[in-house]
Amino acid sequence: MKKFLLLIIICFSYLIPQQAEAQINEDKLGAWYMYFFNTTFKDGPWGIQGDIQHRNWNVAGDLEQLLLRAGLTYKPKNEDIKITLGYGNITTGTYGSDKTTSAESRIYQEVLFPVKFGKRFVTKHRFRYEQRFVESQDFRTRYRYNLFVNVALNKPNMEAQTLYLALYNELFINGQREIGDGREVEIFDRNRLYTGLGYIIKKGLNVQVGVMNQATDNWSKRQFQLSLHQKL
Repeated sequence: MKKFLLLIIICFSYLIPQQAEAQINEDKLGAWYMYFFNTTFKDGPWGIQGDIQHRNWNVAGDLEQLLLRAGLTYKPKNEDIKITLGYGNITTGTYGSDKTTSAESRIYQEVLFPVKFGKRFVTKHRFRYEQRFVESQDFRTRYRYNLFVNVALNKPNMEAQTLYLALYNELFINGQREIGDGREVEIFDRNRLYTGLGYIIKKGLNVQVGVMNQATDNWSKRQFQLSLHQKL
């Protein structure tokens, strides 16, 4: 009898982590639907940019995040660099049938600058620093670096009616490990690797479709992405 009870305890303790790991189905494709915009004030150095993103754990219906973000931009004269001070409001859902959500307010500073390699290749480097106010957590910060690479396929330049290959990789690093109530996060937060195709409909308007793999210490999941990018 004692051996039988010991066997039950061992089996039960083995099943607990298995259930925790299975909370997110890594094989199920998620979907992110996104709109990005930017504009300048009368061709001056100041402008605004922002994005609206509806992220799902599945194709639709199981909310991962609803992200609303906007920022004031500044582009120095004769310098191909853009500086942004912005704010984001994020509602994060829970995987599966649980409809519990949590809220986050986020302030961020960003520097974006392009580097061209010939006419077909366009790269952009983005450095972002975030101050995060997450519900039920202590104040947090995070560092992000994103490398974008676009390659024109059917034309020698990135112009209207150009089909292009779109690639990016973004690394997230946490600024603090302690988030309150004895909880900790890893220094490495996540990495996003994206491959897609884009099409420039006309100057200042393009659409992209692709797949992004998001990897954290606990899980890795593929996300279908459909995005519209507009310069107003």
